[in-house]
Amino acid sequence: MDEGKTVAQTQPYRRYNELGFVVYKSFFNLSQIQTLQRELNRVLLDVVPHMPSEHAFYEHKTDRTTLKQLQRLHQYDPFFEELISKGPVRDLAAQLLNQSAIPQNLQYFNKPPSQGLPTPPHQDGFYFKLNPCQAITLWLALDPVDEETGCLRYVRGSHRRGMRPHGRTGTLGFSQGITDFPSPEDSVSEIACPAKPGDLIAHDALTIHRADRNSSQSRSRRALGFIYYGVNAKEDTVAWNQYQHSLYQTLKQQDRI
Repeated sequence: MDEGKTVAQTQPYRRYNELGFVVYKSFFNLSQIQTLQRELNRVLLDVVPHMPSEHAFYEHKTDRTTLKQLQRLHQYDPFFEELISKGPVRDLAAQLLNQSAIPQNLQYFNKPPSQGLPTPPHQDGFYFKLNPCQAITLWLALDPVDEETGCLRYVRGSHRRGMRPHGRTGTLGFSQGITDFPSPEDSVSEIACPAKPGDLIAHDALTIHRADRNSSQSRSRRALGFIYYGVNAKEDTVAWNQYQHSLYQTLKQQDRI
């Protein structure tokens, strides 16, 4: 661990390494969240209509009100490029990774009311194709998130037990899920993580997590996801490109994008 870490930084770092995730309450204040929501609304109106279909996913392809996920948002707008590249989120990622954090992806997630589908149990590292698998996702709540709207659920300590087998799920935006979930250990170790706007949840790339559908009738469940690779992680570009090509072809054939 870096000798420069304060006591306040050290405690979450230890919890993160023990559990595979850690929650930071009110990481962004109300004013900052309002700014993010305003900028996001601008992007949804002006930028998203021009994004390629493989980076903008809808629950129903022809219904633009069912937008569920955006990929690589930082590549399409300077505000979000700065958000992932500079400031407290990247600094926190570096602290928890205990090495320099390289920005990789800024995602937008939504589970529309009564339509948002379950997120299958998975490990982000399966998608990343890294060796060593040193990466982190930081999930920022933009709306109140609870069990009704589909809060994140983590399997404590699962990051210490390696990569589980994954297979195709048919869920747009989460094409791979763990095929032997839940094990008895998964069931007893899973914990739900409700969140308020501004709360930030950081998890290791090997931590198993999932979310239920949004069963509410009127509440959306919006969030941003920041992905960083550790500077020591090496990407298997051949495996990653093969996976992306196969996924793109499958989604095109299914008329999902």
